[in-house]
Amino acid sequence: MPDIFDEIEEDLRADRTRRLAKRWGGAAIGVALLALAAAGGWQAWRWNDQRQAATAAETYLALHRTAEAPGADLPAVAQGFGTLAQAAPDGYRTLARLRAAALKAETGDTPAALALWDELARDSAAEALYRDLAALLYVGHGLETVDAAQLAARIGPLTQPGNAWQAPAREMAALVAIRRGDTAEARQQLQALAADTAATPGLRERAQRLAAGLGS
Repeated sequence: MPDIFDEIEEDLRADRTRRLAKRWGGAAIGVALLALAAAGGWQAWRWNDQRQAATAAETYLALHRTAEAPGADLPAVAQGFGTLAQAAPDGYRTLARLRAAALKAETGDTPAALALWDELARDSAAEALYRDLAALLYVGHGLETVDAAQLAARIGPLTQPGNAWQAPAREMAALVAIRRGDTAEARQQLQALAADTAATPGLRERAQRLAAGLGS
């Protein structure tokens, strides 16, 4: 695939947000989804000694395996996760909602996915870690369609020190700034992220390259 910086001048015109979101938004979201998978395993151990949770864990893992199988009916699996979310204990209810939303997005039903992420992000009964993850995913998948001011308001709190999703959120915040047409702000955010030794090497490299591509 062509390097994003071979086309950055073109991306800075009318369609730059769409292209940057597709190429770079997925990187931040990928980090979040890896963390989500790890969180699922952690929850399985946490509730292993509880009968209801053990049943939910088995159902969750069975649905996960079904989703990963070749030729899987992903809309049906998404519905399965939605059903699980209605009866599972709190932790698995949250994870099932996240998985249902991710599968809806994967199958092209972005409005339904955004609605689920928005609902979870506003749910005070869910753990803050997962509410923030839902907000991050909402912003990442809403870059093309959701009002830019709303996206900025959603992603801002996640970029603060101490937030578990701070690094990918800062990358996403730069994409939101590009969506608003504020390339100077985006460049500043990306340069700061590129210099942040607490961020992963891959994220810092992406930030550095994208900042350079935005010009001076």
